[in-house]
Amino acid sequence: MTHEPPSHEMHASRWGDPASAGPLPDATRDLVELAFGIRESPAAVDVTVPVPSLSPGQLEELRVLLGPDHVLTGDEERRLRTRGKSTPDLLRARAGDVADAPDAVVRPGSHAEVEALLALAVRHHLAVVPFGGGTSVTGGLAPRREGFAGVLSIDLVRMKALREVDTVSMTAVLEPGLRGPEAEALLAEEGLLLGHYPQSFEYASIGGFAATRSSGQSSAGYGRFDAMVVGLTLATPQGTLELGSSPANAAGPDLRQLVLGSEGAFGIITAVRVRVRRLPAQKVYEAWQFGSFSEGADAMRHLAQNALMPTVLRLSDETETALNLASQSDVGGGTTGGCLMIVGHEGPDVAGRRALVSAALEGLGGTPLGEERGDAWVAGRFHAPYLRDSLLDVGVLAETLETATFWADRERLYTAVKDALTAELGDRTIVLCHISHVYETGCSLYFTVATPQAEDPLEQWRAAKARASQAMIDAGATITHHHAVGTDHREWFAQEIGPVGVSILRAVKAELDPTGVLNPGVMIP
Repeated sequence: MTHEPPSHEMHASRWGDPASAGPLPDATRDLVELAFGIRESPAAVDVTVPVPSLSPGQLEELRVLLGPDHVLTGDEERRLRTRGKSTPDLLRARAGDVADAPDAVVRPGSHAEVEALLALAVRHHLAVVPFGGGTSVTGGLAPRREGFAGVLSIDLVRMKALREVDTVSMTAVLEPGLRGPEAEALLAEEGLLLGHYPQSFEYASIGGFAATRSSGQSSAGYGRFDAMVVGLTLATPQGTLELGSSPANAAGPDLRQLVLGSEGAFGIITAVRVRVRRLPAQKVYEAWQFGSFSEGADAMRHLAQNALMPTVLRLSDETETALNLASQSDVGGGTTGGCLMIVGHEGPDVAGRRALVSAALEGLGGTPLGEERGDAWVAGRFHAPYLRDSLLDVGVLAETLETATFWADRERLYTAVKDALTAELGDRTIVLCHISHVYETGCSLYFTVATPQAEDPLEQWRAAKARASQAMIDAGATITHHHAVGTDHREWFAQEIGPVGVSILRAVKAELDPTGVLNPGVMIP
Protein backbone atom coordinates (compact mmCIF):
# COMPACT_ATOMS: atom_id res chain seq x y z
CA MET A 1 0.00 0.00 0.00
CA THR A 2 1.41 3.38 -1.00
CA HIS A 3 0.61 6.67 0.70
CA GLU A 4 0.37 9.69 -1.59
CA PRO A 5 1.11 12.98 0.16
CA PRO A 6 -1.82 15.42 -0.07
CA SER A 7 -1.23 18.24 -2.52
CA HIS A 8 -3.89 20.54 -1.10
CA GLU A 9 -5.12 22.26 2.03
CA MET A 10 -7.90 20.77 4.09
CA HIS A 11 -11.37 22.23 3.68
CA ALA A 12 -12.03 25.12 6.06
CA SER A 13 -15.23 23.63 7.52
CA ARG A 14 -14.79 19.93 6.77
CA TRP A 15 -12.15 17.24 7.10
CA GLY A 16 -9.54 16.55 4.48
CA ASP A 17 -9.70 16.71 0.71
CA PRO A 18 -12.70 18.73 -0.51
CA ALA A 19 -12.92 16.35 -3.49
CA SER A 20 -13.47 13.40 -1.14
CA ALA A 21 -16.50 14.96 0.55
CA GLY A 22 -19.80 13.48 -0.53
CA PRO A 23 -23.29 12.44 0.50
CA LEU A 24 -23.94 9.42 2.66
CA PRO A 25 -23.99 6.08 0.81
CA ASP A 26 -27.53 4.73 0.35
CA ALA A 27 -27.24 2.02 3.01
CA THR A 28 -25.84 4.48 5.52
CA ARG A 29 -28.46 7.12 4.73
CA ASP A 30 -31.25 4.57 5.21
CA LEU A 31 -29.81 3.62 8.58
CA VAL A 32 -29.48 7.28 9.64
CA GLU A 33 -33.04 8.07 8.56
CA LEU A 34 -34.35 5.11 10.55
CA ALA A 35 -32.37 5.96 13.70
CA PHE A 36 -32.38 9.76 13.73
CA GLY A 37 -34.36 11.16 10.84
CA ILE A 38 -32.84 13.32 8.12
CA ARG A 39 -32.62 17.10 8.58
CA GLU A 40 -30.47 18.78 5.98
CA SER A 41 -28.14 21.29 7.60
CA PRO A 42 -27.88 24.81 6.18
CA ALA A 43 -24.90 25.63 3.99
CA ALA A 44 -21.80 26.94 5.70
CA VAL A 45 -21.85 30.68 6.29
CA ASP A 46 -19.04 32.54 4.54
CA VAL A 47 -17.88 35.58 6.53
CA THR A 48 -14.90 37.90 6.38
CA VAL A 49 -12.05 37.11 8.72
CA PRO A 50 -11.43 39.91 11.27
CA VAL A 51 -8.88 42.54 10.28
CA PRO A 52 -5.41 41.58 11.60
CA SER A 53 -4.47 43.40 14.80
CA LEU A 54 -0.76 43.51 13.97
CA SER A 55 0.75 46.92 13.37
CA PRO A 56 2.45 47.82 10.07
CA GLY A 57 5.76 47.86 11.92
CA GLN A 58 5.26 44.37 13.31
CA LEU A 59 4.34 43.02 9.89
CA GLU A 60 7.40 44.65 8.36
CA GLU A 61 9.64 43.04 10.98
CA LEU A 62 8.16 39.66 10.12
CA ARG A 63 8.69 40.23 6.39
CA VAL A 64 12.29 41.27 6.90
CA LEU A 65 12.89 38.16 9.00
CA LEU A 66 11.23 35.57 6.75
CA GLY A 67 10.74 37.26 3.40
CA PRO A 68 7.43 38.73 2.19
CA ASP A 69 6.28 35.45 0.62
CA HIS A 70 6.27 33.74 4.01
CA VAL A 71 4.14 36.23 5.96
CA LEU A 72 0.49 35.72 5.01
CA THR A 73 -2.40 37.89 6.13
CA GLY A 74 -5.05 37.02 3.55
CA ASP A 75 -8.50 35.83 4.59
CA GLU A 76 -8.15 32.36 3.10
CA GLU A 77 -4.77 31.56 4.64
CA ARG A 78 -5.91 32.74 8.07
CA ARG A 79 -9.27 30.96 7.81
CA LEU A 80 -7.48 27.67 7.07
CA ARG A 81 -5.38 28.11 10.23
CA THR A 82 -8.40 28.74 12.48
CA ARG A 83 -8.85 26.01 15.11
CA GLY A 84 -8.67 22.30 14.30
CA LYS A 85 -11.08 19.59 13.15
CA SER A 86 -13.18 18.56 16.14
CA THR A 87 -16.94 18.56 15.67
CA PRO A 88 -17.26 21.81 17.70
CA ASP A 89 -14.54 23.35 15.51
CA LEU A 90 -16.45 22.42 12.36
CA LEU A 91 -19.80 23.56 13.75
CA ARG A 92 -18.29 26.96 14.55
CA ALA A 93 -16.69 27.19 11.11
CA ARG A 94 -19.98 26.25 9.39
CA ALA A 95 -21.76 28.94 11.42
CA GLY A 96 -19.27 31.55 10.22
CA ASP A 97 -17.45 31.91 13.54
CA VAL A 98 -13.83 32.76 12.70
CA ALA A 99 -13.11 34.76 15.86
CA ASP A 100 -10.07 32.57 16.61
CA ALA A 101 -8.37 33.30 13.28
CA PRO A 102 -4.67 34.16 13.69
CA ASP A 103 -3.58 37.65 12.72
CA ALA A 104 -0.89 36.29 10.42
CA VAL A 105 0.42 32.97 9.17
CA VAL A 106 4.22 32.88 9.21
CA ARG A 107 6.36 30.17 7.64
CA PRO A 108 9.89 29.78 8.99
CA GLY A 109 12.33 27.66 7.04
CA SER A 110 14.86 26.75 9.73
CA HIS A 111 15.44 26.32 13.45
CA ALA A 112 17.19 29.70 13.51
CA GLU A 113 14.14 31.41 11.99
CA VAL A 114 11.86 29.74 14.56
CA GLU A 115 14.07 31.05 17.36
CA ALA A 116 14.04 34.52 15.81
CA LEU A 117 10.26 34.40 15.52
CA LEU A 118 9.95 33.51 19.21
CA ALA A 119 12.21 36.42 20.15
CA LEU A 120 10.07 38.75 18.05
CA ALA A 121 6.89 37.38 19.66
CA VAL A 122 8.32 38.03 23.12
CA ARG A 123 9.30 41.61 22.19
CA HIS A 124 5.83 42.44 20.89
CA HIS A 125 3.89 40.13 23.21
CA LEU A 126 2.37 38.11 20.39
CA ALA A 127 0.87 34.70 21.13
CA VAL A 128 2.25 31.93 18.89
CA VAL A 129 0.67 28.59 17.99
CA PRO A 130 2.68 26.01 16.01
CA PHE A 131 0.79 24.56 13.04
CA GLY A 132 1.55 21.25 11.36
CA GLY A 133 -1.44 19.66 9.67
CA GLY A 134 -4.33 21.30 11.50
CA THR A 135 -5.82 18.00 12.68
CA SER A 136 -6.22 18.81 16.39
CA VAL A 137 -9.54 17.64 17.85
CA THR A 138 -9.14 19.02 21.39
CA GLY A 139 -8.80 22.78 20.92
CA GLY A 140 -5.02 22.74 20.63
CA LEU A 141 -4.99 25.38 17.87
CA ALA A 142 -7.14 27.97 19.64
CA PRO A 143 -4.83 29.82 22.04
CA ARG A 144 -6.07 32.48 24.44
CA ARG A 145 -5.96 35.91 22.78
CA GLU A 146 -6.74 38.09 25.79
CA GLY A 147 -3.76 40.18 26.91
CA PHE A 148 -1.77 39.69 23.70
CA ALA A 149 -1.13 42.14 20.88
CA GLY A 150 -1.99 39.46 18.34
CA VAL A 151 -1.72 35.78 17.41
CA LEU A 152 0.79 34.24 14.99
CA SER A 153 0.22 30.83 13.43
CA ILE A 154 3.72 29.40 12.94
CA ASP A 155 3.17 27.11 9.98
CA LEU A 156 6.08 24.65 9.70
CA VAL A 157 5.26 23.67 6.12
CA ARG A 158 8.70 24.76 4.81
CA MET A 159 10.55 22.50 7.26
CA LYS A 160 10.11 19.20 5.43
CA ALA A 161 13.55 17.62 5.15
CA LEU A 162 14.74 14.15 5.94
CA ARG A 163 17.97 15.43 7.45
CA GLU A 164 19.79 12.24 8.30
CA VAL A 165 19.49 8.47 7.98
CA ASP A 166 21.58 6.09 10.11
CA THR A 167 21.05 2.53 8.89
CA VAL A 168 23.47 1.14 11.46
CA SER A 169 21.58 2.55 14.45
CA MET A 170 18.29 2.48 12.48
CA THR A 171 17.35 6.08 13.18
CA ALA A 172 16.36 9.05 11.05
CA VAL A 173 16.11 12.78 11.71
CA LEU A 174 12.91 14.34 10.38
CA GLU A 175 11.82 17.96 10.28
CA PRO A 176 8.48 18.83 11.89
CA GLY A 177 6.56 20.03 8.83
CA LEU A 178 6.61 16.66 7.08
CA ARG A 179 3.14 15.18 6.88
CA GLY A 180 2.73 11.46 7.50
CA PRO A 181 2.73 10.35 3.82
CA GLU A 182 5.64 12.67 3.00
CA ALA A 183 7.78 11.24 5.79
CA GLU A 184 6.99 7.67 4.77
CA ALA A 185 7.75 8.42 1.11
CA LEU A 186 11.18 9.85 1.95
CA LEU A 187 12.00 6.92 4.23
CA ALA A 188 10.78 4.41 1.63
CA GLU A 189 13.42 5.73 -0.79
CA GLU A 190 15.94 4.46 1.78
CA GLY A 191 14.15 1.12 2.18
CA LEU A 192 12.75 2.18 5.57
CA LEU A 193 9.49 3.08 7.26
CA LEU A 194 8.34 4.77 10.43
CA GLY A 195 5.09 2.82 10.75
CA HIS A 196 2.99 5.52 12.41
CA TYR A 197 -0.53 5.62 10.96
CA PRO A 198 -3.07 7.52 13.08
CA GLN A 199 -6.45 8.23 11.50
CA SER A 200 -5.13 11.74 10.78
CA PHE A 201 -2.09 10.27 8.97
CA GLU A 202 -2.78 11.86 5.58
CA TYR A 203 -2.62 15.41 7.00
CA ALA A 204 -0.96 15.33 10.43
CA SER A 205 2.73 16.21 10.73
CA ILE A 206 5.82 14.80 12.40
CA GLY A 207 5.93 17.79 14.76
CA GLY A 208 2.29 17.27 15.61
CA PHE A 209 2.82 13.56 16.28
CA ALA A 210 5.50 14.46 18.81
CA ALA A 211 3.76 17.46 20.37
CA THR A 212 0.56 15.47 21.02
CA ARG A 213 2.07 12.09 21.97
CA SER A 214 0.24 10.46 19.08
CA SER A 215 -0.57 6.78 18.71
CA GLY A 216 -1.18 5.09 15.36
CA GLN A 217 -3.24 2.17 14.10
CA SER A 218 -0.14 -0.06 13.94
CA SER A 219 0.90 0.65 17.53
CA ALA A 220 0.66 -3.04 18.43
CA GLY A 221 3.64 -3.76 16.21
CA TYR A 222 5.50 -0.46 15.81
CA GLY A 223 4.64 1.30 19.07
CA ARG A 224 3.29 4.74 19.92
CA PHE A 225 5.04 7.76 18.44
CA ASP A 226 6.62 8.73 21.76
CA ALA A 227 8.18 5.25 21.87
CA MET A 228 9.71 5.88 18.43
CA VAL A 229 11.38 9.16 19.43
CA VAL A 230 14.99 8.89 20.58
CA GLY A 231 15.91 12.57 20.28
CA LEU A 232 14.53 15.99 19.44
CA THR A 233 15.31 19.70 19.16
CA LEU A 234 13.13 22.31 20.83
CA ALA A 235 13.21 26.07 20.22
CA THR A 236 12.14 28.08 23.27
CA PRO A 237 12.22 31.78 24.21
CA GLN A 238 15.07 30.85 26.55
CA GLY A 239 17.18 29.10 23.93
CA THR A 240 17.54 25.70 22.29
CA LEU A 241 17.02 22.37 24.02
CA GLU A 242 18.83 19.45 22.35
CA LEU A 243 17.85 16.04 23.68
CA GLY A 244 18.77 12.46 22.84
CA SER A 245 22.48 11.71 23.20
CA SER A 246 21.77 7.97 23.55
CA PRO A 247 18.87 5.52 23.19
CA ALA A 248 18.52 5.32 26.99
CA ASN A 249 20.28 6.72 30.03
CA ALA A 250 20.12 7.21 33.79
CA ALA A 251 21.05 10.89 33.59
CA GLY A 252 18.16 12.21 35.63
CA PRO A 253 14.54 12.46 34.45
CA ASP A 254 14.09 11.95 30.72
CA LEU A 255 13.44 15.45 29.40
CA ARG A 256 12.42 14.04 26.03
CA GLN A 257 9.24 12.86 27.71
CA LEU A 258 8.64 16.35 29.07
CA VAL A 259 8.68 17.79 25.55
CA LEU A 260 6.64 14.99 23.98
CA GLY A 261 2.98 15.84 24.53
CA SER A 262 3.70 19.47 25.45
CA GLU A 263 1.49 20.80 22.60
CA GLY A 264 3.56 23.89 21.85
CA ALA A 265 3.30 25.19 25.42
CA PHE A 266 7.02 24.71 26.20
CA GLY A 267 8.51 25.43 22.77
CA ILE A 268 8.40 24.52 19.10
CA ILE A 269 9.84 21.19 18.00
CA THR A 270 12.14 21.74 15.01
CA ALA A 271 13.60 18.24 14.54
CA VAL A 272 12.83 14.71 15.71
CA ARG A 273 15.17 11.71 15.70
CA VAL A 274 13.08 8.56 15.38
CA ARG A 275 13.62 4.83 15.35
CA VAL A 276 12.90 3.34 11.92
CA ARG A 277 12.35 -0.18 10.54
CA ARG A 278 13.07 -1.96 7.29
CA LEU A 279 10.21 -1.87 4.82
CA PRO A 280 8.16 -5.03 5.35
CA ALA A 281 8.28 -7.51 2.50
CA GLN A 282 4.86 -8.90 3.38
CA LYS A 283 1.60 -7.46 4.70
CA VAL A 284 -1.47 -9.50 5.55
CA TYR A 285 -4.66 -8.19 7.19
CA GLU A 286 -7.46 -10.49 8.23
CA ALA A 287 -10.70 -10.42 10.22
CA TRP A 288 -11.79 -12.53 13.18
CA GLN A 289 -15.09 -12.88 14.96
CA PHE A 290 -15.66 -13.17 18.71
CA GLY A 291 -18.94 -13.79 20.49
CA SER A 292 -18.74 -10.71 22.69
CA PHE A 293 -16.66 -7.61 23.35
CA SER A 294 -15.44 -9.11 26.62
CA GLU A 295 -14.32 -12.34 24.95
CA GLY A 296 -12.46 -10.41 22.27
CA ALA A 297 -10.82 -8.12 24.83
CA ASP A 298 -9.66 -11.14 26.83
CA ALA A 299 -8.12 -12.56 23.66
CA MET A 300 -6.27 -9.29 23.05
CA ARG A 301 -4.99 -9.33 26.62
CA HIS A 302 -3.73 -12.88 26.13
CA LEU A 303 -1.79 -11.88 23.01
CA ALA A 304 -0.27 -8.85 24.73
CA GLN A 305 0.74 -10.74 27.86
CA ASN A 306 2.23 -13.69 25.99
CA ALA A 307 4.44 -11.84 23.47
CA LEU A 308 2.13 -12.65 20.55
CA MET A 309 1.35 -9.17 19.30
CA PRO A 310 0.69 -8.68 15.57
CA THR A 311 1.32 -5.35 13.85
CA VAL A 312 -2.34 -4.24 13.92
CA LEU A 313 -4.83 -5.38 16.54
CA ARG A 314 -8.26 -3.80 16.98
CA LEU A 315 -11.64 -4.98 18.21
CA SER A 316 -15.07 -3.45 17.57
CA ASP A 317 -17.84 -3.87 20.13
CA GLU A 318 -21.19 -5.40 19.21
CA THR A 319 -22.73 -2.10 18.11
CA GLU A 320 -19.78 -0.96 16.01
CA THR A 321 -19.67 -4.42 14.43
CA ALA A 322 -23.41 -4.42 13.72
CA LEU A 323 -23.10 -1.08 11.93
CA ASN A 324 -20.06 -2.32 9.98
CA LEU A 325 -18.13 0.83 10.92
CA ALA A 326 -14.81 -0.93 10.32
CA SER A 327 -15.60 -0.73 6.59
CA GLN A 328 -16.06 2.98 5.90
CA SER A 329 -17.27 2.27 2.36
CA ASP A 330 -20.19 0.10 3.52
CA VAL A 331 -21.42 1.46 6.85
CA GLY A 332 -24.82 -0.06 7.51
CA GLY A 333 -24.08 -3.00 5.21
CA GLY A 334 -24.34 -6.64 6.19
CA THR A 335 -22.28 -8.09 9.05
CA THR A 336 -21.79 -11.50 10.61
CA GLY A 337 -22.73 -10.51 14.17
CA GLY A 338 -20.64 -10.81 17.31
CA CYS A 339 -17.56 -8.61 17.52
CA LEU A 340 -15.14 -7.98 14.67
CA MET A 341 -11.40 -8.10 15.27
CA ILE A 342 -8.88 -6.87 12.70
CA VAL A 343 -5.43 -8.47 12.84
CA GLY A 344 -2.57 -7.29 10.66
CA HIS A 345 0.88 -8.81 10.19
CA GLU A 346 3.81 -6.99 8.56
CA GLY A 347 7.41 -8.12 8.26
CA PRO A 348 10.00 -10.00 6.23
CA ASP A 349 8.10 -13.30 6.65
CA VAL A 350 4.74 -13.15 8.39
CA ALA A 351 3.75 -16.81 8.11
CA GLY A 352 5.30 -17.95 11.38
CA ARG A 353 3.93 -15.11 13.50
CA ARG A 354 0.55 -15.37 11.82
CA ALA A 355 0.31 -19.07 12.59
CA LEU A 356 1.11 -18.52 16.28
CA VAL A 357 -1.39 -15.67 16.63
CA SER A 358 -4.09 -17.56 14.73
CA ALA A 359 -3.68 -20.65 16.90
CA ALA A 360 -3.99 -18.54 20.02
CA LEU A 361 -7.09 -16.71 18.77
CA GLU A 362 -8.82 -19.94 17.75
CA GLY A 363 -8.04 -21.42 21.13
CA LEU A 364 -9.65 -18.40 22.77
CA GLY A 365 -12.91 -18.73 20.83
CA GLY A 366 -12.18 -16.69 17.74
CA THR A 367 -13.48 -17.58 14.28
CA PRO A 368 -11.35 -16.60 11.26
CA LEU A 369 -13.23 -14.61 8.60
CA GLY A 370 -10.43 -14.32 6.05
CA GLU A 371 -8.58 -11.46 4.43
CA GLU A 372 -11.41 -9.74 2.52
CA ARG A 373 -12.73 -7.83 5.52
CA GLY A 374 -9.20 -7.11 6.69
CA ASP A 375 -8.43 -5.58 3.31
CA ALA A 376 -11.68 -3.58 3.48
CA TRP A 377 -10.55 -2.08 6.78
CA VAL A 378 -7.18 -1.11 5.25
CA ALA A 379 -8.91 0.54 2.30
CA GLY A 380 -11.06 2.71 4.57
CA ARG A 381 -8.76 3.20 7.54
CA PHE A 382 -8.43 6.98 7.09
CA HIS A 383 -12.00 7.73 5.93
CA ALA A 384 -14.01 7.97 9.17
CA PRO A 385 -13.77 11.78 9.47
CA TYR A 386 -15.46 12.12 6.07
CA LEU A 387 -18.39 10.10 7.39
CA ARG A 388 -18.59 12.43 10.39
CA ASP A 389 -18.90 15.42 8.05
CA SER A 390 -21.65 13.73 6.02
CA LEU A 391 -23.58 13.01 9.21
CA LEU A 392 -23.32 16.65 10.25
CA ASP A 393 -24.76 17.56 6.83
CA VAL A 394 -28.01 15.69 7.64
CA GLY A 395 -28.50 16.94 11.19
CA VAL A 396 -26.71 14.22 13.13
CA LEU A 397 -24.21 15.23 15.82
CA ALA A 398 -21.26 12.84 15.50
CA GLU A 399 -18.03 12.95 17.46
CA THR A 400 -15.39 10.74 19.05
CA LEU A 401 -13.64 10.56 22.40
CA GLU A 402 -11.08 8.16 23.81
CA THR A 403 -9.41 7.01 27.01
CA ALA A 404 -7.32 4.15 28.39
CA THR A 405 -7.19 2.04 31.52
CA PHE A 406 -5.82 -1.16 33.02
CA TRP A 407 -7.31 -4.49 31.99
CA ALA A 408 -8.98 -5.04 35.36
CA ASP A 409 -10.94 -1.78 34.97
CA ARG A 410 -11.84 -2.05 31.28
CA GLU A 411 -15.44 -3.23 31.64
CA ARG A 412 -16.24 -0.69 34.37
CA LEU A 413 -14.84 2.17 32.29
CA TYR A 414 -16.60 1.00 29.12
CA THR A 415 -19.96 0.91 30.90
CA ALA A 416 -19.45 4.21 32.73
CA VAL A 417 -18.65 6.22 29.59
CA LYS A 418 -21.51 4.71 27.57
CA ASP A 419 -23.96 5.35 30.41
CA ALA A 420 -22.77 8.95 30.81
CA LEU A 421 -23.22 9.70 27.11
CA THR A 422 -26.67 8.14 26.78
CA ALA A 423 -27.86 9.75 30.04
CA GLU A 424 -26.89 13.20 28.74
CA LEU A 425 -27.87 12.81 25.08
CA GLY A 426 -30.99 10.65 25.36
CA ASP A 427 -32.32 7.30 24.16
CA ARG A 428 -31.89 8.06 20.45
CA THR A 429 -28.12 8.14 20.91
CA ILE A 430 -25.88 5.44 19.47
CA VAL A 431 -22.55 4.86 21.21
CA LEU A 432 -19.96 2.64 19.52
CA CYS A 433 -16.59 1.55 20.86
CA HIS A 434 -13.43 -0.17 19.76
CA ILE A 435 -10.08 -1.13 21.25
CA SER A 436 -7.21 -0.22 18.94
CA HIS A 437 -4.18 0.17 21.24
CA VAL A 438 -3.18 -2.74 23.45
CA TYR A 439 -0.53 -3.16 26.14
CA GLU A 440 0.44 -5.90 28.55
CA THR A 441 -1.25 -4.00 31.35
CA GLY A 442 -4.26 -2.40 29.65
CA CYS A 443 -5.85 -0.91 26.55
CA SER A 444 -7.47 2.15 25.03
CA LEU A 445 -11.21 2.58 24.49
CA TYR A 446 -12.28 4.73 21.52
CA PHE A 447 -15.93 5.82 21.45
CA THR A 448 -17.93 7.15 18.52
CA VAL A 449 -21.19 8.95 19.33
CA ALA A 450 -24.12 9.82 17.06
CA THR A 451 -27.34 11.56 18.09
CA PRO A 452 -29.87 13.98 16.56
CA GLN A 453 -28.57 17.55 16.71
CA ALA A 454 -30.27 19.80 19.25
CA GLU A 455 -31.08 23.46 18.67
CA ASP A 456 -27.66 24.31 20.12
CA PRO A 457 -25.36 21.41 19.13
CA LEU A 458 -22.29 23.10 20.62
CA GLU A 459 -23.84 23.17 24.09
CA GLN A 460 -25.30 19.71 23.50
CA TRP A 461 -21.85 18.23 22.92
CA ARG A 462 -20.17 20.32 25.62
CA ALA A 463 -22.49 18.87 28.24
CA ALA A 464 -22.12 15.32 26.94
CA LYS A 465 -18.35 15.54 26.69
CA ALA A 466 -18.10 16.97 30.21
CA ARG A 467 -20.22 14.17 31.65
CA ALA A 468 -18.26 11.46 29.83
CA SER A 469 -14.92 13.06 30.77
CA GLN A 470 -15.86 13.09 34.44
CA ALA A 471 -16.92 9.46 34.15
CA MET A 472 -13.43 8.62 32.85
CA ILE A 473 -11.71 10.36 35.77
CA ASP A 474 -14.13 8.88 38.31
CA ALA A 475 -13.31 5.43 36.91
CA GLY A 476 -9.60 6.03 37.45
CA ALA A 477 -8.79 6.25 33.73
CA THR A 478 -6.90 8.85 31.70
CA ILE A 479 -8.68 11.76 30.07
CA THR A 480 -6.90 11.02 26.77
CA HIS A 481 -4.88 8.17 25.32
CA HIS A 482 -3.82 9.87 22.08
CA HIS A 483 -5.95 12.94 21.26
CA ALA A 484 -3.97 15.19 23.66
CA VAL A 485 -5.18 17.79 26.17
CA GLY A 486 -5.61 21.01 24.17
CA THR A 487 -8.13 23.32 25.79
CA ASP A 488 -10.99 20.82 25.88
CA HIS A 489 -9.43 18.44 28.42
CA ARG A 490 -7.62 20.83 30.79
CA GLU A 491 -10.21 20.62 33.58
CA TRP A 492 -10.01 16.82 33.75
CA PHE A 493 -6.27 16.74 33.10
CA ALA A 494 -5.85 18.78 36.28
CA GLN A 495 -7.87 16.18 38.18
CA GLU A 496 -5.82 13.36 36.66
CA ILE A 497 -2.40 14.70 37.65
CA GLY A 498 -3.44 16.50 40.84
CA PRO A 499 -2.29 19.84 42.26
CA VAL A 500 1.37 18.82 42.55
CA GLY A 501 1.42 17.75 38.90
CA VAL A 502 -0.19 21.02 37.85
CA SER A 503 2.41 22.98 39.84
CA ILE A 504 5.25 21.12 38.10
CA LEU A 505 3.89 21.93 34.62
CA ARG A 506 3.32 25.57 35.53
CA ALA A 507 6.87 25.84 36.87
CA VAL A 508 8.33 24.45 33.64
CA LYS A 509 6.14 26.81 31.63
CA ALA A 510 7.28 29.81 33.69
CA GLU A 511 10.95 28.88 33.23
CA LEU A 512 10.85 28.22 29.47
CA ASP A 513 8.21 30.80 28.54
CA PRO A 514 8.23 33.55 31.18
CA THR A 515 6.08 35.94 29.12
CA GLY A 516 3.56 33.20 28.27
CA VAL A 517 3.53 33.62 24.48
CA LEU A 518 3.70 29.89 23.65
CA ASN A 519 0.22 28.57 22.82
CA PRO A 520 -1.36 30.31 25.82
CA GLY A 521 -4.26 28.50 27.46
CA VAL A 522 -3.40 25.17 25.83
CA MET A 523 -2.52 22.03 27.84
CA ILE A 524 -1.41 23.75 31.08
CA PRO A 525 -4.30 23.72 33.61
